[in-house]
Amino acid sequence: QVQLAESGGGLVQAGGSLRLSCVASGRTISNYAVGWFRQAPEKEREFVAACDWNGYNVRYADSVKGRFTISRDNAKNTVHLQMNSLKPEDMAIYYCAARGTHSLSTASDEYAYWGQGTQVTVSS
Repeated sequence: QVQLAESGGGLVQAGGSLRLSCVASGRTISNYAVGWFRQAPEKEREFVAACDWNGYNVRYADSVKGRFTISRDNAKNTVHLQMNSLKPEDMAIYYCAARGTHSLSTASDEYAYWGQGTQVTVSS
C-alpha cells in the first residue's frame, strides 16, 4: 500500500510562487506515474500535471502550462510541483496521486493512491 503526504501549501500573493512536495511511504513509487490534481470550492477535481515513471514524459493542463513544473526524485520517493506566477484562480486544495503503471494519465479515476491534499491560497 502507498501512502502519500503533500506539503508546501500556504498563502501567497498573486504573482508569487510555491513549491509543493509529495512524499510517498509504504512502498516505492519509482515505477509509478504520478500526478497533481486540484479542487476549488464547489468545483470538480481537475487535472493539473502528471509525469510518467521516470519523469521523461510530462503533461500539463492548459491553464498552468508555462507556469507550473512537475518533477520527481525517485531516490527520495518524492514528487514536486513548482508553481510560479500564481493567480487567484489557482487557489484550491492540491492533491498528489500515483497510479500503479508507468504511463501517465490526466484522468483522476485512473489513479489508485491519493494524498490528503494541501491548501493553496492566492490573494489578489
